[in-house]
Amino acid sequence: MKKLSSYSIIAALILGLWSCGGAMKAPEGKTVFRYNESAGISSLDPAFARDQANIWADNQLFNGLVELDNKLYVKPSLAKSWIISDSGKTYTFNIRNDVFFHNSEVFKDSIGRKMTAYDISYSLLRVLSPKTLSPGAVWLKNILAKDELGDYSISSPNDTTIIIKLKSAFSPFLGRLSMPYFSTVAKEAVDFYGADFSRNPVGTGPFYLKMWKEGVKMVFRKNEKYFEKENGVQLPHLDAVAISFIIDKQSVFLEFIKGNIDFISGIDPSYKDELLLPNGSLNPKYNDKINLLRAPYLNTEYLAFLMENNRDSILMDVRIRKAINYGFDRKKMMRYLRNNIGVAGNNGFVPVGMPGFENGETQGYFFSSDSTLKLLEEAGYPNGKGLPTITLSTTSAYLDICKYIQQETSKLGINMEIDVHQPASLRQMVANARMPFFRGSWIADYADPENYLALFYSPNHSPAGANYTHFTSAAFDKLYVQARSETNDSIRISLYRQMDKMVIDQAPVIVLYYDEALRFTAKNIDGLGVNSMNLLSLKRVVKK
Repeated sequence: MKKLSSYSIIAALILGLWSCGGAMKAPEGKTVFRYNESAGISSLDPAFARDQANIWADNQLFNGLVELDNKLYVKPSLAKSWIISDSGKTYTFNIRNDVFFHNSEVFKDSIGRKMTAYDISYSLLRVLSPKTLSPGAVWLKNILAKDELGDYSISSPNDTTIIIKLKSAFSPFLGRLSMPYFSTVAKEAVDFYGADFSRNPVGTGPFYLKMWKEGVKMVFRKNEKYFEKENGVQLPHLDAVAISFIIDKQSVFLEFIKGNIDFISGIDPSYKDELLLPNGSLNPKYNDKINLLRAPYLNTEYLAFLMENNRDSILMDVRIRKAINYGFDRKKMMRYLRNNIGVAGNNGFVPVGMPGFENGETQGYFFSSDSTLKLLEEAGYPNGKGLPTITLSTTSAYLDICKYIQQETSKLGINMEIDVHQPASLRQMVANARMPFFRGSWIADYADPENYLALFYSPNHSPAGANYTHFTSAAFDKLYVQARSETNDSIRISLYRQMDKMVIDQAPVIVLYYDEALRFTAKNIDGLGVNSMNLLSLKRVVKK
C-alpha cells in the first residue's frame, strides 16, 4: 500500500474522526490546554511515575523538594533553600510555609491543609518502604544513611526543616531528588483511599484532578491556592488541562491540525513526511499554523562491544573497534535515515544537552576511511584481508541503521552480519553478557552525567548493574568515585569529561546519535518550551 504523504490525502480518508466524542470546549473566558496520551495513564501516584505518560500527568499535580529548570539545572520547589554540610553527607532543607494541599474530602471541611516538612519526610519514606513497592526506591536506598534503629536518616525537627543524611558524599543527590517518584503527597489521602490513591491523588501542584474517565478523558483544574508566582502573577495561567487517549497516531495528528489538540510531542512515521522536510525543518505550508520546538534529548543511541570473554575475540582489539568507529558517516546517516532528527554521535557517550556537555565537549569519531584502513593494517588485516566476519545483534526497529553501517564499513573491508532479535530476548542476552556486539540505548533517569558514566564503572558489571560492556578501568573507577563525592560543580564536570574521553579512547561503544525532543504547538500557545529530559510543565503555559 502506498504510504500517505500529505494531509489532504489523510484528511480525505479520515476526516471528521474524533474518538473521544468531541473536543472539550472551554467555558467562555476560560482556557483549556488539550493534549493526547496515546499510551494511556495507569496511575497518578508519583511513587509509580516510571513512564513518560504518568510522569507528565504527575508533574501537573505534585511538587518535590527540588525541580529542574529548562536547562536541567536543579532549583528550589517545596524547599526554599538548602545547605550541604558534613563533607557532602548532610543536606538540610529550608521548607516553604505557604504551600497547601489540594482541597479534598480527606481534610476537615474538604479544605486543603498547609503542607509541612513532615509531609515531605513521610512521602520520601513511603517510596522507600518495601510495602509500597515503588520502583523509585532504588534511586535512594543505597545512598541514604541509617540511624541506630536501622531507619533511613530522614528527619523533620520542625515544620520547615528536613535533614537528610547520606552514607557518603554523593554529588548527583539533588538531581535524583528531582525525579517525580519523590513528590510530596498527603498522608491522609493515602490512608483514606489506600490502593485507590492512584486514582484519587492529593498533592500541592498547579492543577488538581477533576475527572478521569478511563480510556476517554482526564481533566485537571487550576489550583487557585498554588504558591508559585511569575513576575508577580500567580501560576498557573491556564484554567484547565484536558487529556484525551486516542491510540491511533494518525488520528491524533488530524485532531491537532483541526485545532482540537494544542500540542503533540515527537514525530510518528505516519505523518513525518507531512510535517517535516527531508532536512528536518518544518514544512513551510504549516509555518502560519504550527510552532516547532526542538532540543537535544538525553538519549544516547549506540552499538556496544563486550569487553570481557568475548567469543568474537577480534573485537577485543581496540584497533578493530576504532576502525569500525571511523568507518561510516554519522551525519549522512542522520540526514538520510532520520530526517536530521537528532544529533550525529561525533562526541562522547554523555549526550549533547546534558549540563556541562551542552556543546559536545568530548571529541569523538568522524568518518575517515584513511583512519579505518590504517587501523586495519596495524591490526594485521590490510584492506580487511583475513578479517573474520563480525556479527551485530539488533532489533527490527534499528535494522535500517545497522544495515547502513554494514554497507558503509564493507566498502573498507569490514564484513558484518546482522542478527535480528526480539527486543526482550536481546535485552536478556545483553544483561547476561552473551552478546559480543549489540545495539543499545540509554535514556537519562536524571540530569547528571553520572547516570551515563555509571555504565562503565567496574562494580556495575551486568547483570548486577548496567555496565553491559563489562568495561573495566582502574583509572576510570578512581575518577568515578572521586566525582561522586565532589561538591564543587566545576571540578566535578571536569572529572566527568575526563571519564567520557577515556570511554571514547578505549571504544567499548560506537556512539550513533543523540536523540532530539520535538514538540509541535498551535500558534496560540506560549510558554510551553522544550527541554532535554522532555519533561512537560504546564504551569507557565499561556493560551491566547
